[in-house]
Amino acid sequence: MAGPEKLHLTQVVIVEGKYDKIRLEALIDGLILPTNGFGIFKDKEMAAFIRRLAAERGVVILTDSDGAGFRIRAHLTGMIPAERITNVFIPDLYGKEKRKRAPSAEGKLGVEGVDIDTLQTAFARAGITGEPPAEQTDPITRTDLYEDGLTGGEGSRELRYALYDSLALPRRLNVTAALPLLNRLLTRQEYKALLLRLRDESIR
Repeated sequence: MAGPEKLHLTQVVIVEGKYDKIRLEALIDGLILPTNGFGIFKDKEMAAFIRRLAAERGVVILTDSDGAGFRIRAHLTGMIPAERITNVFIPDLYGKEKRKRAPSAEGKLGVEGVDIDTLQTAFARAGITGEPPAEQTDPITRTDLYEDGLTGGEGSRELRYALYDSLALPRRLNVTAALPLLNRLLTRQEYKALLLRLRDESIR
């Protein structure tokens, strides 16, 4: 049985470890670069190499959806200009990788444990499909999120989590990272309808 058609990327895909790289090789035709987890925090040579690759080709950052993965992502995004980064996020999925004796501290599957279809969907949601992403003519804005009670108010975190859960997005996403994903996944009308449904479900 043939696997998924590979995505041909000029951007460099940055992952945490070698097993993540092995997993992605079934999906990506391009350079996949592991950071050795937290090793990137002290590896000045690797950091300089990543900056150069970002300047020349751009980078795709794909880390685990747990706290450690988000710390590594934050470190990487702090050293690369935002316009040279495409963020890809896997959903919060729970389980244990086959090679490990026990689940991670948070019980979430890392990139290496996620199936190829889910990874392919994650790349597509980030606009990496081989096709140019469609432009949103009436985009969802940060102001919308505030006015709709998703940020800055009582119960905003719970509503935001419900929205993320309904779209299979990790709960650790901050608003800045979530906005481009929301605009790729939903039209304004779909976003408003989904919020209405989530609010209705919360009061039942």
